[in-house]
Amino acid sequence: MKAVIGLEVHIELKTKSKMFCGCSADYFGQKPNTHTCPVCLGLPGALPVPNKKAIEWCSMLGMALNCDIPLFSKFDRKNYFYPDLAKGYQISQYDEPFCLKGSINLESGKTIGITRVHMEEDTGKLIHQAIDGQDVTLIDFNRSGVPLVEIVTEPDFDNAKDVVDYLKKLQQIARYLDISNADMEKGDMRLEPNISIRKAGEAGLPNYKVEVKNINSFKFVEKSINYEIDRQTKILNEDKTPIQETRGWDENKQKTVTQRVKEEASDYRYFPEPDIPPIRWTKSEIDKLRSTLPELPQEKISRFQKQYNLSLYDTTILTEDLTTSEYFETAATAGARKISPKQIANVMINKKINIDEILPAKLIEEVTISSKKINISEEELLEAVRKILKTNPKIAQDYKKGKDSVVQFAIGQVMYIMKKKIDTEILRKLIIEELK
Repeated sequence: MKAVIGLEVHIELKTKSKMFCGCSADYFGQKPNTHTCPVCLGLPGALPVPNKKAIEWCSMLGMALNCDIPLFSKFDRKNYFYPDLAKGYQISQYDEPFCLKGSINLESGKTIGITRVHMEEDTGKLIHQAIDGQDVTLIDFNRSGVPLVEIVTEPDFDNAKDVVDYLKKLQQIARYLDISNADMEKGDMRLEPNISIRKAGEAGLPNYKVEVKNINSFKFVEKSINYEIDRQTKILNEDKTPIQETRGWDENKQKTVTQRVKEEASDYRYFPEPDIPPIRWTKSEIDKLRSTLPELPQEKISRFQKQYNLSLYDTTILTEDLTTSEYFETAATAGARKISPKQIANVMINKKINIDEILPAKLIEEVTISSKKINISEEELLEAVRKILKTNPKIAQDYKKGKDSVVQFAIGQVMYIMKKKIDTEILRKLIIEELK
């Protein structure tokens, strides 16, 4: 049996105003129902006006994910009744979204297909609490109408590790584009895996799928997927078919729990939004928008490797976020005549410095001090590391089993044969790179 997994990810955009009205979108932590108006409260006669910046940002995200950007798209009404949906429908996109057919490459070498990237409005938030001894549910509509981008993948995943890698890359891209903070603790990014199991010898997609809704951490999404794979496999082994349903992750119970029977697209009775005209682009407008894209993470990684002669390991860490990468480049430029970019990278990575507290000039001083600790070249050190690992193959075997303590043993062995003063942090990094 093999898992078949697709993802739906919702990312809130950090525009100043909401998707279809002028209310402030900066709602987090504000007093309930203070960022509302007739439009986002769904009052009769109120008409939506699309947020141009949100549409541009949605399209830019699609471009960064290698999507096609159609010249024609439209908004649709997605009809369903739930207390946090003021109008009784959500303005979303169905058959003609802003972005189609993209892809993203993973560390494993797999390419994940992006089905679509579309624009919609967020819902209100339900608050469950006790008042005068009674359990009640209150509704805060501050979030209602905030611009929300949904990214839908093809069912190309078969394990939780690749899912987490994809989600981290997606979060990183959104932050590089500066369109969202993608802070999961604040609900800026919500994760929804669709999971099913394909039986051995079975072709095509399984005849059911289970969606786990509104997960807000990489750790929880990994746990929920692994739990569902195990749960569904047990059901199939009993010659039964898992129910197609929506479930939620219960962290306290360490399991998924049933929420409701999963809806089909037809249940939402989609039809074109009559109050918003279709959106039409010209090719020149799309080209102009594409020209505003910043250097994206993968492009920056490639440039850092070539320009600064750094390893993939170093560049991946230095480009994890835009602030760190910009700090490194500032320091590399400032210290160009004194120290190498490699030395700056080593101190930033191995010492785990706080870039908010140490100015680049201070970092260069740190690097100079650090470089004096080593009276051998890194190439000579790497040769010694490889010698130790070759003569002690059990180190690599134990490391792959999760025994990190063998790294310290390897450090001791290298220092024993070198009999020279060595920066152990740099040595540790070289050993770990060789063990991967």
